[in-house]
Amino acid sequence: MGLRVTLVAAARSSSLLAERFDDDRPLDEAGWYEVQQAAPALLPLGAAELRYCAPTLRSRATGTALGYAPLAQPALRDCDMGRWRGLTLAEVAALEPAAVDAWLADARSAPHGGEPLLAFISRIGNWLDTRPADDATVVAVAEPSVVRAALVYALRAAPATYWSVDVRPLSTVTLTGRPGAWHLHLAAPALR
Repeated sequence: MGLRVTLVAAARSSSLLAERFDDDRPLDEAGWYEVQQAAPALLPLGAAELRYCAPTLRSRATGTALGYAPLAQPALRDCDMGRWRGLTLAEVAALEPAAVDAWLADARSAPHGGEPLLAFISRIGNWLDTRPADDATVVAVAEPSVVRAALVYALRAAPATYWSVDVRPLSTVTLTGRPGAWHLHLAAPALR
C-alpha cells in the first residue's frame, strides 16, 4: 500500500480577499461555522495513525475541532514572507509593484527578504519525504499555501504551477506512495 497522506486545508480566519501573508490569526466566526459543517465528512480522517498540523493558530484549531489531536510540525509552517508579513497582496503590489512582479516570475527570488517559493516548496517536500515509509496513514491540517506547495512537489511540477492551484479552506487532497515517489489520489464517492 505505501504511505497515504491526506492534507486538510485549515478553516479560514478571514475572507479570501483579506488574506494576509504569513498571517497567524485564529479562526473567525465563519471559520468555526465551516468546521462544524464539514466535520461529518472530515472526522473519519482522524483515524489516521499519524495526525499533524501546522503551528498556526487556525491550523491547530481546525485539527483540534475535528478531534484529530494533532501534533504541531514546525516544518509545515507557511512561507516566510519577510517584511511582507501581515500585508495583503494588494497592499504589497501598491507599495512594491516591481518586487511583486519579480517574486511571481522567479521562484528563486525573495524580494521580501524571506523564503523563496522554491525553498518553501522544497521544505514542504522534505517534510513529506521524511514521513515513515511503511504502510501508514497520515492526516495533516495546514495552511492552503502548504497544501499547494505539497501538490507541486509531489507532482514534480514546475514551481510556477503553484500559482495555478486553488486550495479552499477545509478542502482535502490525498497523496499516496513513498518518499520521492508520490501520486495524487482522487477518491470516487461511495456508490450504493
